[in-house]
Amino acid sequence: MMKDPVCGMTVDEKETKLISEHDGKKFYFCSQACKAVFDKNPHRYGHQ
Repeated sequence: MMKDPVCGMTVDEKETKLISEHDGKKFYFCSQACKAVFDKNPHRYGHQ
């Protein structure tokens, strides 16, 4: 299980199709809305 970097919700990385990659690292999302927020500004969430 992984944590959605935008909202903090737990996401099953084996089940979700909502994935983005930033600086060679994969991020998993609970919803398309969270993925869209991340994709607009990945530096805000990708370096926590």
